[in-house]
Amino acid sequence: MSISPDISQAKSAATAAAPIVYVCITCKRAGEPESEPRPGAILAAAAEQAAAGTEVEVRRLRCLANCTRGPSAAMRCNGSWTYVFGGLDAACAEALIAGARLLAGATDGILPWHGRPEILKRGLIARVPPIGFEEVGP
Repeated sequence: MSISPDISQAKSAATAAAPIVYVCITCKRAGEPESEPRPGAILAAAAEQAAAGTEVEVRRLRCLANCTRGPSAAMRCNGSWTYVFGGLDAACAEALIAGARLLAGATDGILPWHGRPEILKRGLIARVPPIGFEEVGP
């Protein structure tokens, strides 16, 4: 059975618009000894569990270059700003998913301050504009 082009395109569009949380699996807290599993990998597993049944996709990656403030994660959605967070742990997984869902609903592509989980206020490292962004006005 083949999927019609309309259904296939709709699935691609839905996937492309889904918020994504990237979790560094090599992260550990600065100054902590090497251990396995890494705290970042534990955070990734917790985020995957928290995202189950939602539209949020969790992707594991190696190194967000935020080693002094790890464990780290980033979130984005098509057309949105990208947000990088640090100082996280497995208990932050639900907040990451809630934040990604909040970002996906933001019409201006900016993660709202109001309603943002507290750890995503305190742990913000950077906000990166979307590709093609141009500042408007002075």
